[in-house]
Amino acid sequence: MPEIQIDLFSTCPPSNGCERGAYVQKVIDAARWSERAGCQGTLVYTDNSLVDPWLLSQIIIQQTERLCPLVAVQPVYMHPYTVAKMVASIGHLHGRRVYLNMVAGGFKNDLNALRDPTPHDQRYDRLVEYTTIIKALLAGPLAVSYDGAFHAVEKLKLSPSLPPALFPGVFVSGSSEAGLKAVKALQATAVKYPTPAGEETPGDPSIAWGIRVGVIAREDSDEAWTIARARFPEERKGQLTHQLAMKVSDSSWHRQLSGSEATAPDAIYWLAPFQNYKSMCPYLVGSYARVAGELARQIALGCRTFILDVPPNEEELEHTRIVFNRAIDTHRGVGASEDDLRTRTGPHIK
Repeated sequence: MPEIQIDLFSTCPPSNGCERGAYVQKVIDAARWSERAGCQGTLVYTDNSLVDPWLLSQIIIQQTERLCPLVAVQPVYMHPYTVAKMVASIGHLHGRRVYLNMVAGGFKNDLNALRDPTPHDQRYDRLVEYTTIIKALLAGPLAVSYDGAFHAVEKLKLSPSLPPALFPGVFVSGSSEAGLKAVKALQATAVKYPTPAGEETPGDPSIAWGIRVGVIAREDSDEAWTIARARFPEERKGQLTHQLAMKVSDSSWHRQLSGSEATAPDAIYWLAPFQNYKSMCPYLVGSYARVAGELARQIALGCRTFILDVPPNEEELEHTRIVFNRAIDTHRGVGASEDDLRTRTGPHIK
């Protein structure tokens, strides 16, 4: 069986809920842990309540040697030329690749405050135009002209130019038909959320895709669940906040997760962190063997990108490394070596 290429991303701690004086160090710590664990990059959130993701990305780049920011980009916040200029400038200054997580929407209250009434599906049409301009500018060297329904530029040229090796990977939510249409138009990676085992079917083989998922695994399942429940206790305040968020969000993924339930008492698929507003993704919890088996199932379905939740400490990323290596072994059906799990930048998770 040919070598399997897996890209593993962590998530940068969000600024809300963290003491201001300690936040920068928290970002630095998480970035360094992620790099030592072999992650390709780290997702950096954006919304009206958070600090600017580009400023955080600068910190991440300066404090690591190869970790690539996966920057969430909301079209309402800035012109596509500004995004392209940011990517090219980071490449010029640091020789570092950036990934772009193109965000079509957000909380309706945030969009209303920005006077953006664009309906859900049309936001994806706008996202295609927006990202097409960014990609054209970064591809260079010719000037770019584009006349769309939402965005237009004329003879626009980007300087400094971006080396082809640093061209950004582009991610788009694939949880809705409009999102999948945008993924195909942009030749992007579709990001989805895993469903309980047995509910997910193979998708379009022409689309590259990944999942957002948290992982808590130990050799013993009971130990993993003890850690999970201590880290994410049920909390009435969090449940009420989640319910409020549901009312002000029209995101397909938010509705899908909120309507999902684990299918059996011993299921490893766990939504409590999401339902208590402690995480924006489901978790896989259990023994190394069972969690690795579920990850191997995702790999067999074609998933090649995994975006993890915010790491609580470096030890947890070590357990995650173990379970992903076992998932590769399970998928191959042989005793695979540590070199079988690599990121595209070369270093394996070791």
